[in-house]
Amino acid sequence: MSKSGLVQFSFMDKEFLHNKDGRAIRILAEFLEPEYRFRQHGIDDTIVFFGSARILPEKQAKDNLRKLKKAKGTKPAQLSKAGHDVEMSRYYEEAVELSRRLSEWNKSQKNQYAICSGGGPGIMEAANKGASIAKGPSIGLNIHLPFEQHANPYISSHLNFDFHYFFVRKFWFVYMAKAIIMFPGGFGTLDEMMEVLTLIQTERITKKMVIVLYGAEFWSKVINMDYLVETGMISPGDLGLFKVCATVDEAYAHITKQLVANSRGGSKKKKSGKA
Repeated sequence: MSKSGLVQFSFMDKEFLHNKDGRAIRILAEFLEPEYRFRQHGIDDTIVFFGSARILPEKQAKDNLRKLKKAKGTKPAQLSKAGHDVEMSRYYEEAVELSRRLSEWNKSQKNQYAICSGGGPGIMEAANKGASIAKGPSIGLNIHLPFEQHANPYISSHLNFDFHYFFVRKFWFVYMAKAIIMFPGGFGTLDEMMEVLTLIQTERITKKMVIVLYGAEFWSKVINMDYLVETGMISPGDLGLFKVCATVDEAYAHITKQLVANSRGGSKKKKSGKA
């Protein structure tokens, strides 16, 4: 009963739902509502793009650098950062192109794969933009954060999700994924990459999944996989869990070839066996 004395159903009690006692219901809703919406729109499989929210479009990065060079009192550190932003901006453009090409390719396939990202700026925006240009489905699995994260404008309106809980969001990244592409990124991208590789390595994920580390120069400096093998921290065979790609052409060829092969190999399973 509400404070006014009128009968109120528990599921309509906002005070209850938003306090700690309603947490289990909120978590369950983040599991169930996306599945309901995906089923409504016929989406079963995804190609997921991970990468930094901080990588800028090339034009924006170059404009920023140009303005700093003209401005009075610009510090060397500011110019250095802006220069790095320009260098890294190529990954934004390459993510747009790869997503666009995969979305175009997808139109001719029996098995349909929707492009999915974390829904924010940077590489996430680039992935959604490429899908949008190709007029393909563009999923955004957004997360509420105090900074950086906001929904980008290229997500299909009916496929724009907001999550409060990181672990539920991660579930939806992996559950429907048939391919995951790791663009350059920071803690978040590394976290997502290592968790996926761990789940595959330990066979908690049993479905066939294509994993690409995009940006050979970046990843070779960030993680020395060969040294992990040399020191026995991972097995030599673990290097076969992913492929490092340096160009859009290389990544596109590998992903499409593997997806077709996996599809023909009967990798499409009932949902209970997907992840």
